Amino acid sequence: MESRLRFVILWLALGTCFAQSYDVVVRNGRVLDPESGLDAVRDVGITGGRIAALSATPLKGKSTIDATGLAVAPGFIDLHAHGQDTENHRYQAMDGVTTALELEIGTADVEAWYAGRAPGQLINYGVTVGHVPNRMQVMKDPNRGLVPSGDAANRAATGEEIDAIKARIDKGLKAGALGVGFGVQYTPAASRWEILEMFRIAGRYRVPAFVHIRHMGDREPANALNALEEVIAASAISGAPLHVVHVTSSGLKQTPQLLQTIGEARASGMDVTTECYPYNAAMTELQSAIFAEGWQQVLGVGYGAIEWILTGERLTAETFANYRKAGGMVIMHMIPDSAVTAAMASPFAMVASDGVIENGKGHPRGAGTFTRALGYYARQTGALSLMEAVRKMTLMPADRVKLSGKGRIRVGADADLAIFDPARVIDRATFREPTLPPAGMRYVLVGGVAVVSGGTLVDGARPGRAVRRAP
Repeated sequence: MESRLRFVILWLALGTCFAQSYDVVVRNGRVLDPESGLDAVRDVGITGGRIAALSATPLKGKSTIDATGLAVAPGFIDLHAHGQDTENHRYQAMDGVTTALELEIGTADVEAWYAGRAPGQLINYGVTVGHVPNRMQVMKDPNRGLVPSGDAANRAATGEEIDAIKARIDKGLKAGALGVGFGVQYTPAASRWEILEMFRIAGRYRVPAFVHIRHMGDREPANALNALEEVIAASAISGAPLHVVHVTSSGLKQTPQLLQTIGEARASGMDVTTECYPYNAAMTELQSAIFAEGWQQVLGVGYGAIEWILTGERLTAETFANYRKAGGMVIMHMIPDSAVTAAMASPFAMVASDGVIENGKGHPRGAGTFTRALGYYARQTGALSLMEAVRKMTLMPADRVKLSGKGRIRVGADADLAIFDPARVIDRATFREPTLPPAGMRYVLVGGVAVVSGGTLVDGARPGRAVRRAP
C-alpha cells in the first residue's frame, strides 16, 4: 500500500512537471461566450495568439492574468469606427474594442488604405470600399472631409460616371474590402438606379452593403421608412446582404417602425441587420447635405439642439450660417431615449460607435460606447442581459463580416479578449469631456498581447493586424 501511494505521488509530480505551459493564462475569470452560451469560471490558455485551452482546473502559463471576480468576454468588434488612427485606437482599446472597422463610408483606395497602416496598430482594423469617397473622386468634389459638399452631393451622375464608380468599387472588392459602404443621405443626388447598380456589385461578390439610408425622421413621403424600403428592395434585387447603420439616428421617432420592418424582412428570409450607438445625440459634418434647406423639419429640432464641437456652444441662426460655410463637426441632440432603448433591446441590432475623435474633440461615443452598453443599458436599466450585450458587440458583428476566428471564446479562436468588472464597468466620457476613459475595463488582449493592463494602456504594444476579405 505504501509503495502504491509513493507511485501515485510520483505520477502526480511528474504530471505537474510535464503539464502543458501556455504563453498566457487568464485565470479564474467568468468566461462569457455568446456562441456556446458558456457563463462559468474557467482558465483560458493562450498560445501563439490563439485560445488553446478552456479549463475548469488551473492551467500553467509563462505569464498569468488574475481575472478573479472579472468577466472575460471576446474582444469587442466595432463595425462603424470612423476613427482609424493612433489617437482613436487608444480610446477604443480602453473601451474594450479589439477590432475597429470603417464600414459605412469606407475608402476610395483599399490597397492604399491598408498599406498606410502597416506593419501594425494597437488594435485590429479593416475597411469597406465606399460609394461616397469614390463618387467624390470621380466627380471631383472639393470637400476634404468624410462626406461631400459639392457635385458629389448635389449633382446626378452621368452614365459614364456611374460606370467609373462601379469599376472602382469592383477594384476595391478585388483588393479585399470587407464590403461596400454607402452614405446615401450624403449623396442625395445619387439616383435609386445608381445605388442599385452599386448593390449589384456587392451582390456579385456576396458581401454586405453597409448603408446610411437616404432619409431621416418621419415626414412623408421622404422619411426613414421610405429610405429603408429602398435598400431592402436593392438587397432583394441584388442578393447583397444588407446592414443598416445607426438605426436610431436615421429613424428618430420612427425607430420602432424601422426595427419592425427589418424584423419582418428577416422573417421572410432576407439577410438584413442593423446597429445602434447607446446615446441620444448624433454627430456629422455641418457642411453636409443633412443640413440642406428644411433640416429643422426633418430632424425635429432647431438651432439650439446643434452643438459646435470645437467650442461646445449651441448654435444660433447666425453661427449656423457662419460655421456651415467654414465646415466642421457638430453634435445633434435629437434622438429620443425610447428609440435608443428599443434598438438596444432588439435581438438583431448590434452595438457600434460611429465614433471619431480628433485632437480630443468629438462625441463621447468614440470613447465610451461599449462600456456604456455594459454598464448603463445591461446593468443599470436592464434593457438587455449582460450576455446579450456581449453578443451584440462580439459574435453578431463577427458573423456579419464572416470573422469566424473572432467574437467567441473557444479553442482555436483568436485571443482577442476584453476583461472587465461587471459590477463596476461604465462609460465616463461626456459631451464636455468626450475622451474620459471608462471605469472597470481591466485588461484588453489583442492576439494574446495585452494592450490594456490593470486599466492602463500598455506603451509600445502594436499587436493589431489587418482584417480583410480573402480575394
